[in-house]
Amino acid sequence: MQFSQRFVRALLASSYLVAAAGMSTSAMAAAATGIPTAADGIGGVVTSSKGPEAGVWVIAETHDLPTRFIKIVVTDDQGRFFLPELPIAKYDLFVRGYGLVDSKRVAGAPGKNQNLTAVIAPDAKAAAQYYPPNYWYSLMRVPAESDFPGTGPKGNGIAPGMRTQQLWLQQASNGCQTCHQMGTPATRYIADNTPEGWAERITKSRSDGDQAIGNHGPDHAAAMGNGMTGFGRQRGLAMWADWTQRVEKGELPAEAPPRPQGIERNLVLTSYDWANGRYTHDVSGTDRHDPTVNAHGPVYGVSSMWGYVLALNPSNPETKEFGFKVNYNKDVEVLPPDKFPDAFPHNPMVDRHARLWVTDLGRYGAPRPGTAPYPERLPNCTDPANKFAKYWPQPGQTKNTTLVWDPKTQKLEGVPMCSGTHHLMFNSNRKDLYFTNGDQKVLGWLDIDAWDKTKDPAKTLGWCPMVLDTNATDPTKRPGPNDVTITPDRTQWNQPAGRRAGGGVDGEEVGGAAAKVEIDPKKDTRVEGGLYGLDADPSDGAMWFAKTGPFPSQFVRFHPGNNPPETCHTEMYEPPLLADGKTYQSFGVRGISADSKGVAWGFTGNGQLSRFERAKCKNVAGPTAANGQQCPEGWSVFDSPGPRIQGANAASGTADFFYLGWVDWFDLIGLGKDTVVATGSNSDSLLAFNDTTKKFTTLRVPYPQGFRTRGVDGRIDDPNTGWKGRAGWATYSNTAVWHQEGGEDGTGPLLVKFQMRPHPLAN
Repeated sequence: MQFSQRFVRALLASSYLVAAAGMSTSAMAAAATGIPTAADGIGGVVTSSKGPEAGVWVIAETHDLPTRFIKIVVTDDQGRFFLPELPIAKYDLFVRGYGLVDSKRVAGAPGKNQNLTAVIAPDAKAAAQYYPPNYWYSLMRVPAESDFPGTGPKGNGIAPGMRTQQLWLQQASNGCQTCHQMGTPATRYIADNTPEGWAERITKSRSDGDQAIGNHGPDHAAAMGNGMTGFGRQRGLAMWADWTQRVEKGELPAEAPPRPQGIERNLVLTSYDWANGRYTHDVSGTDRHDPTVNAHGPVYGVSSMWGYVLALNPSNPETKEFGFKVNYNKDVEVLPPDKFPDAFPHNPMVDRHARLWVTDLGRYGAPRPGTAPYPERLPNCTDPANKFAKYWPQPGQTKNTTLVWDPKTQKLEGVPMCSGTHHLMFNSNRKDLYFTNGDQKVLGWLDIDAWDKTKDPAKTLGWCPMVLDTNATDPTKRPGPNDVTITPDRTQWNQPAGRRAGGGVDGEEVGGAAAKVEIDPKKDTRVEGGLYGLDADPSDGAMWFAKTGPFPSQFVRFHPGNNPPETCHTEMYEPPLLADGKTYQSFGVRGISADSKGVAWGFTGNGQLSRFERAKCKNVAGPTAANGQQCPEGWSVFDSPGPRIQGANAASGTADFFYLGWVDWFDLIGLGKDTVVATGSNSDSLLAFNDTTKKFTTLRVPYPQGFRTRGVDGRIDDPNTGWKGRAGWATYSNTAVWHQEGGEDGTGPLLVKFQMRPHPLAN
């Protein structure tokens, strides 16, 4: 087997960071000094045949507790390690690291230090099996830029709607990795690597009642088929087949991932099994604006496709769960865990009272036989006496409900919504709750205080259409909370003629300069489109939204003002179109978060971090605002660490995938206030970005492989205990749970705690 000199050099660099041909007994004894001893810890030195191994992971795992428990730390530059805060149990200890294969597991127990022996990988292929999936996914070969736009099945096989390579890459990332990683053993090794084999593979689905995804297997199979058609079916199948055929023949990633360096070696990971093998969507443990809320309390998640809400208290790691049934416009029924509920909980969030709010999306996928139709929305959604309904009525069926669970009273309530729901977030005054994505036309909110006082949806819900101030006399002016900037007469707006299936404004072509909308500059402009991630802007109470369509995607800024709907202000910003007229500086945003200064950070499906600083904008309104190109000076973009996809445009990011993201306002993980945390969903990691140094810190989760999170939260349990009293939280969120290390019977979703201690041996 032949490997490039570049690959061999990278492998050697990652394998022998502290290399020595050998080490004397006295030198090894010296390396062992400084390791703590503690009744709840295990320390030691990791050595291989080459000497002490720096930057490798020491993993302790036990099944003796109510849930499987895993603790992971990194060795320092002398190969030393210390595993802190281990509950009393019997542990299996082993070593994993780049350039190694897993060591033999040995027994260990808290209070007794234990040296470990690492095993050098016998060859490059064995070493590469531990690489994150983005290193394998980077071997994908995408069509050349010259192949676009597509000319259809009788031409080059690329769908005519694929106008640019960037749009193809967006389909490959957001079209596939929204559900699972690409590059795992389950995706890169398949029995039939031909295009026909891939065509058959994506039509298969899990049976109803599947432990991981319930009755939703056929829905996902249909989504995969539709996604492949979006490429141009045969051209897409050929790309995936070429990738797996080359992997089968022995092609390996061109570079090895680096071992943890510097402060990355201070990371402490604690993982807990939860969800009983069911796919888990997201996580919440506290109020985003006061991370001391719910201290020492449960961390929540949702098993969306089974309709369950999960709770795990880290102090006594045992998962509890309950299901629910929504009787639309009436009440909510709590169900025992053994009864399959007809609900689709999506996103949890803890409020300032330590209550849990959850969005329910109604039924997911095609209606099942025997399911009752949704009822009509409540009258307040269309009643002209309601100022919001008068401004923009919301007719149609009730499909979405907001749920609130009070752990003190064990009571569950439901609020039937006038606007769609998906993700939710409290704004910075911690009063209103905003929703996105379930509604293509409006931005909606729920006034928590009003609900608590009245339990009346008519006095609780508000919404505004997304209308841009494109006829502004002064496009540089930032509107104030009492300003009325939008013409109230809807007939005087530039209106989208209709909404296309993929979101966006009717009449647009997908991608490039041709996508721009012709507008009457004397009118304001209403826009539509799918909204996904959202966050509060703590600088002035506005909300930021990630608008996923049309391509290349946009940032939306919304403020209700002091007298909505009249004072609602919406602004939309799009990444700059580059000089070639078809390539964008960034594209495919999914998540968005704001730092304490109001800078918005976007997290894209192509592994880019997009920074937008509205304060730099010369214009925030006016005719150019209709297409979001009014502020190119506000943008900067940073590529994530790791390899690029073969043949991809230099402006098109990396082989990683960001689902959502989070700005750590309160230094909860331990890397500083306002650290920007991207979900490295295709690199088994969280990627923490420092806006001052412009550097990423990689917080890798090496075991079990398959860590792919959708969101991050953080909490302070005890402000007086330093790093031990605060942490970040994330959950394994592959829809295809069986893609994780261990396979079908090996593992399920885990909840992961991230902490940064002062140094690798801190106790």
